[in-house]
Amino acid sequence: MDFKQQKEAGDFRYLQKGEGKPIIVLHGLMGGLGNFEGFISHFSKLGYQVFMPELPIYTASLLDTNVKYFAKFINNFIKYLNIDQAILIGNSLGGHVSLLHSKLFPNSTKGLILTGSSGLYENAMGDTYPKRGNYEFIKKKTQDVFYSPKIATKEIVDEIFESVNNRSKVIKILAMAKSAIRHNMANDLPEITIPTALIWGKNDIVTPPEVADQFHSLLPNSDLFWIEKCGHAPMMEHPSLFNSIVEKWLIEKGF
Repeated sequence: MDFKQQKEAGDFRYLQKGEGKPIIVLHGLMGGLGNFEGFISHFSKLGYQVFMPELPIYTASLLDTNVKYFAKFINNFIKYLNIDQAILIGNSLGGHVSLLHSKLFPNSTKGLILTGSSGLYENAMGDTYPKRGNYEFIKKKTQDVFYSPKIATKEIVDEIFESVNNRSKVIKILAMAKSAIRHNMANDLPEITIPTALIWGKNDIVTPPEVADQFHSLLPNSDLFWIEKCGHAPMMEHPSLFNSIVEKWLIEKGF
């Protein structure tokens, strides 16, 4: 998939692939468009139109670098696309934004697919990045996100190393991370009745398995699926299994 073929319109830069029912994919704080390559390729061939906007982590003002602003940003994106309802799928921060969107704009949210979502607890990389100039430190921290270190390719490590060593970017990253930690949704979740699939890595150390259990107990209309030998990004480590779980769940829900 050529991720250079992004569309641009106003505040939005996004990928669009396929035709049919709309799915909107939201990446994580340190994630990128390539993290969902296997998902987008698969579902765009199955009667879904898959959109993946770039979250404005580095382009929003510092005042707007927070979960609530991002949820409103996604709702504006849905309006721009002239979509009535969309299925939202999000990893890490993207899951958190999806959840808040479903609380603020329930009529625009048809279903939720959350994987390694923040919103309850997240073991972040560290709030000061004391060794951000140390490439091996960043490499190790990036590898720790996955069960299999080889998923952390040089390209992924290089991108994260560049981000945390760019002063303007790291300020935004830290602001967003702090917003996610402050914005705990435990009290909101029982009111979110939208069908939700929770897909979690058994070896996730960023949002550990007990976080998935808590999401499952608090979200009244949720289904929990586990993936063995898997860390914080199941759609990257086990793309085929991840897609299979999502596909079966969508069929079961009539989506």
